[in-house]
Amino acid sequence: MRELLERKPSATLALLIRDTATQSAQQRADAFIPLAERSRVKVFAGDVSQPNCGLDSAAYDRLLAETTRVIHSAATVRFDHTLDEARRTNVEGTRHILDFAGGAHQLRSFAYVGTAYVAGERSGLVREDELVVGQSYRNTYEQTKAEAEALVQSRLASIPGMILRPSIIVGDSKTGVTSSFKMMYWPLKIYARRLWRTVPGYSDAVLDIVPVDFVARSVVQLLFDEAALGCTVHLCAGPLASATIQQVAHRAMEYFNGPEPRFIDPKIFFALVRPLLFLSLWGRKRRVLRDGSAYRDYFTMRMQFDTSNAERLLRPAGVSPPPVLDYLDHLFHYCVASDWGRKSISTQ
Repeated sequence: MRELLERKPSATLALLIRDTATQSAQQRADAFIPLAERSRVKVFAGDVSQPNCGLDSAAYDRLLAETTRVIHSAATVRFDHTLDEARRTNVEGTRHILDFAGGAHQLRSFAYVGTAYVAGERSGLVREDELVVGQSYRNTYEQTKAEAEALVQSRLASIPGMILRPSIIVGDSKTGVTSSFKMMYWPLKIYARRLWRTVPGYSDAVLDIVPVDFVARSVVQLLFDEAALGCTVHLCAGPLASATIQQVAHRAMEYFNGPEPRFIDPKIFFALVRPLLFLSLWGRKRRVLRDGSAYRDYFTMRMQFDTSNAERLLRPAGVSPPPVLDYLDHLFHYCVASDWGRKSISTQ
């Protein structure tokens, strides 16, 4: 949103945001909309999983008449939802947004923000023009995002759109700022706090992460690029800028002055070591064993994401992902300074 406001000073943005039990959509939006820009940002309380995105007919018709570009990034990113729960937001929500886009007569571009992990349990190089190649999926998130992407592909003949696939999104590459401390942040936290040093994974497993500032710049750049219409683009570090788990672990050891991380074959760990530890450990370390199982598959990946379309479309505009190892210290510093999100800090 901030990228759009800065690059398009005459644009007005419409944000579709859910109410929560404690805050209205407007209150939630006010927390991140710059005060000077609030006249340019219109907030609509809605929910993509509902018919007409949960909007009343007047608001829906108004947006149909006025909208020229759509960015669809609403999704549930939880791994533990049932298939029906995940489909309600990720697939049916996408269907409702596509229906809206199809009825917006002034629409010039539609950007669907998916995930590179629609690749599921593949290995080797994953190309941007590939979706379903017989792979299985690690969780309902990956499966339903693949189903949603297939739905988008089926509509691209009638809607001027594109599919954008980021990998794991982390904090800003310059400031380290993040609003979420999930995914790679959780194992980093337990390591930094000396709760765990054993990695049930392969030292050469690939960690493809991208900073949020790169993703935001890329989405906005491609949204206004006619050459991107009809394309699928990996917003990933790719073979040139990604890192291995061992490289990231070594950098974390240096930064946090921690013990040498130990790698163990995940099949042995989960079949034999973890059950025995679960019987003998209590308290925080037992919780680490329990919670860490959600991340097991992401320590074993040996796939790389082809970024040919990304390089062709983004590099001429000066947009490219920084190498992972170049900004890890910025991420670590923000984690420590904010106490892993427990306190606010100024980045100015």
